[in-house]
Amino acid sequence: MTVAPMPPIPPERSEWTVDDLGDLPEDLPYELVNGRLIVPSPTALHRDLCVELLLALRANCPPDYLVSIDLSMRVDRRNEPRPDVVAIARKHANRSPVPVEDALVAVEVISPTSTFRDMYDKAKVYAQAGVRSYWVVDPLRDRITLTEYALGADRQYAQVTHTEDRFVTEQPWKVSVDLPALTARLNELRAADEQ
Repeated sequence: MTVAPMPPIPPERSEWTVDDLGDLPEDLPYELVNGRLIVPSPTALHRDLCVELLLALRANCPPDYLVSIDLSMRVDRRNEPRPDVVAIARKHANRSPVPVEDALVAVEVISPTSTFRDMYDKAKVYAQAGVRSYWVVDPLRDRITLTEYALGADRQYAQVTHTEDRFVTEQPWKVSVDLPALTARLNELRAADEQ
């Protein structure tokens, strides 16, 4: 019996750039944030919530745009994040990574190991790159919350909304997210997992 060789283990580095990413296996789901290599391992609950957010964003998505999950966005030499959900220009449907300039909204769903990174590190990266709208969804509390940020002229985000109720916005287009229904769904999934 022939055994396939093991893929190479990523080399140890304290600082990574997009040029170094070629040293990684092509099928490795990684992101690069401020020179730090991150290899996320999301749970099914995390992915399920991302799908629900994708569907909410896609409901009224104009034909020139596309909503996707876990898509690499090239920002600069030290940053190639993968937002949990992102709305991009449809012309980039067959590219990876996509240029960040055409992202209208980036959405991050907080996990126990990503709170600081999603709330601060990625917010700065997306703001400096010009992503107009940034949503942070927090499922770690009793009720799921969504915080919406809008990009200002100073390339800083200002909080527009923070809610655990129905979230409605006109940016990047009309979107409605039923957070209480998502909380109920998440609680049901968690309860089933504990049985």
